[in-house]
Amino acid sequence: MEFSPKLSDNIKRLHEKLDVQSNFDVVYRVIHMAGREACIYFIDGFTKDEVWLKILPGFAAIKEEDMPPDAHTFSKKYLPYGEIGLIKDEEQMIIQLLMGISCLFIDGYDTCITVDCRTYPARGVSEPEKDKVLRGSRDGFVETLIFNTALIRRRIRDPKLTMEIMSTGESSHTDIAICYFKGRVDEKLLTMIKDRISKLEVDALTMNQESLAECLYPHKWFNPFPKFKFSERPDTAAASILEGNIIILVDSSPAAMILPSSVFDIIEEADDYYFPPVTGTYLRLSRLVIAILTLFMTPTWLLLMQNPEIIPSWLQFTRLSEVPQVPLIFQLLILEFAIDGLRLAAVTTPSMLTTPLSVIAGIVLGEYSVKSGWFNSETMLYMAFVTIANYSQASFELGYAFKFMRMIMLITTAIFNYWGFLGGVLLSLCAIVFNKTIAGKSYIYPLIPFHFSELKKRFFRGRLPHKQK
Repeated sequence: MEFSPKLSDNIKRLHEKLDVQSNFDVVYRVIHMAGREACIYFIDGFTKDEVWLKILPGFAAIKEEDMPPDAHTFSKKYLPYGEIGLIKDEEQMIIQLLMGISCLFIDGYDTCITVDCRTYPARGVSEPEKDKVLRGSRDGFVETLIFNTALIRRRIRDPKLTMEIMSTGESSHTDIAICYFKGRVDEKLLTMIKDRISKLEVDALTMNQESLAECLYPHKWFNPFPKFKFSERPDTAAASILEGNIIILVDSSPAAMILPSSVFDIIEEADDYYFPPVTGTYLRLSRLVIAILTLFMTPTWLLLMQNPEIIPSWLQFTRLSEVPQVPLIFQLLILEFAIDGLRLAAVTTPSMLTTPLSVIAGIVLGEYSVKSGWFNSETMLYMAFVTIANYSQASFELGYAFKFMRMIMLITTAIFNYWGFLGGVLLSLCAIVFNKTIAGKSYIYPLIPFHFSELKKRFFRGRLPHKQK
């Protein structure tokens, strides 16, 4: 519905639509200028007051004979501050207002003048807790979209860096920024992503990027291995853009979604590149080996304990020192769930109590659980290693994918022994091999299809590319 040239009609309709009497943060002010009435609408807390303090004295100085005939001319002549727009549609104006943009109506004009002088509550761009590095930049993404795009722009000063804005959600109208580098991005994938976002039929992205990820890739939800890489580091996002990847930023989310992402992309971390090639290669290979160990260590140990005759002489020390009171499979599964319970408890524990409760949990659940007969010391040892090793890579999603596959292998090994272990291994391999990225390519490229030079880059960190003058 379009606006009326009569200001009183516009105010009456907008008061009904916005329910101004009930919503205390929807603020409107009626002012006089050049013999006419005008009305300003804005959301309290979203507007920079100093911008309007500069604009309003100029309105008071306008003479009646100097008043332009239309809103377009008025905006060019008397609004020198802020990003200015013109809107004639009422629904679009309401969406813009609720996003934090101030709206100005002047009697005699059938067009709303928007003044973008927004400011959002935001925290500092400090280093993210999960994506910490030993060396490198210490800034991180925050919940404000414009801050996040600025952190990327700061690192890539090239006009080919493109950041397109879209919105989705019938109620939330959530802003989504698609960032890519022209000439390096997969145009077919980019078109597909933009097409899927534009056709989303959702009420709101309640869980930010996770909601968007499930809408973009609704297939094979039962496969736990992640289809996207998430990072809270702007240097990682900038490097991915320069490699030809697409970065998706969602307003109110402090993480970037990187796609397409293979399993090798997800395992990579910024520390691999903040150290010399030899050190970076060591860190990358050690992380890969530790990830494999977290998947196979406890199922392999359970298989050996069920079949002690196959244990070689040099591994005899791995045998149980005491007869288990509780079957090993139950010990391992109980510990798998107990560790997740402790992790959830640590998240919700007040920071002042974290240290004393950690000490109590370590003593009670460690020493006394073994003495009580519930667990064997060997079971506690291997599960402690698996738990700590899970934190060697930053992706929560990949860590839980390994956990689910490990639990399946434990159950199948306990029930079917050799064949169960082999079946669990094959199931884990199939879950990785037959997985696909959002671009439809192999999840384990360059292993399948095989590409030696690219595979070497995945395992060994070479020198960073540079141009000779």
